[in-house]
Amino acid sequence: MKSIKIKEKSLRKNYPILEFDPEDGIISPDHDPDLPQIPERCVMSFFNDVLTDMHARGELEIIDYLTSENGPNPIYKTRKGQVEVVVVHPGVGAPLAAGFMDELIARGARKFIVCGGAGVLDKKIAQGHLIIPVAAIRDEGTSYHYLPPGREVEANPECVESLERTMKARGISYLLTKTWTTDSFFRETKEKIKLRKLEGCLTVEMEASALFAVAKFRNVILAEVLYAGDDVSGDKWDRREWPGRGSIREDLIRISIEACANL
Repeated sequence: MKSIKIKEKSLRKNYPILEFDPEDGIISPDHDPDLPQIPERCVMSFFNDVLTDMHARGELEIIDYLTSENGPNPIYKTRKGQVEVVVVHPGVGAPLAAGFMDELIARGARKFIVCGGAGVLDKKIAQGHLIIPVAAIRDEGTSYHYLPPGREVEANPECVESLERTMKARGISYLLTKTWTTDSFFRETKEKIKLRKLEGCLTVEMEASALFAVAKFRNVILAEVLYAGDDVSGDKWDRREWPGRGSIREDLIRISIEACANL
């Protein structure tokens, strides 16, 4: 009883989000010992429409599914040369993406490249320009259950370098920067945007800091590449029709597969 009280006292903080506990959770991502294993290289892409099209063309093979209340979520497999890479849509938002990543790790994934879109905090960044976050501001809740409280978390340098090599080989320009990860896209206020820009952020999205945190907690490697989408830097939101950029999104998946295969 005394040890329980000591543990409780050491954990308790003014705010529950700060009560990080490194012990294993009651529910484990490897709760099923019969889960089929997958290759160690994994691309997580938020472009479900493109993944569906690539599967329809025979470029991706469905080998299994992740499941949630949203329904079955395909685990695809492809090859880059002789290297097998799985490709998965991780769901939208930090909690689901982190949970799916944990399940993929339990199945054998160890090397991750993530690709998605992001809002920009500087209108000078052209739509479609590629951005590699080297760190993410932790303005979401999920990462605080994987790492002690902190303002930001870094991407894995080895994965960042692989993305850079891939883009340089293709002659693609890109930016290295920080990103702002937030749970609430309707709460991106003018003052918060100013603050994040002062901290060095050029983009805003919903998952990066959580995925960086899961990778550190589980001792796997991960980096992310984003393409510049809508603009939140002005007095009014500029949508810039970014979800319709199908060719950019497909190219970004191919870049991610190549970078992941080279890890």
